[in-house]
Amino acid sequence: MKKIPAKRTIYDYTIKQMKELKVHNLAYNRLVDIYSGMIHQYYTLLLSWEEEGCPSTVESAAGSLKKHPSLDQMEKLRKDILSYSNQLMLNPKSNKDLEVNVKPSQADPFNNLFDNLKSG
Repeated sequence: MKKIPAKRTIYDYTIKQMKELKVHNLAYNRLVDIYSGMIHQYYTLLLSWEEEGCPSTVESAAGSLKKHPSLDQMEKLRKDILSYSNQLMLNPKSNKDLEVNVKPSQADPFNNLFDNLKSG
């Protein structure tokens, strides 16, 4: 049986990632808490679904086939997790957007010095 990380473990790791990426702000901690809960819920659903044999459909009360409820919930959670990871700047796309917005001359004071020397 796989071990699912605790919500607190996910929270702490997310904060650590954000600090390493230099995008952490204490004001984001409530969002990090929600994000951590969603990831924990996703792992819990995934484990349960895998233990059931990864069914893609179930029989409805009317006798027709419909998407397995766990699979449907996991798909919704993936979308929400992606949205939160964008807001928390935890994925390559959101970090690339941040890098584009910071001009090299703003990022490094030495570039300003060299630019001033070249133009002067």
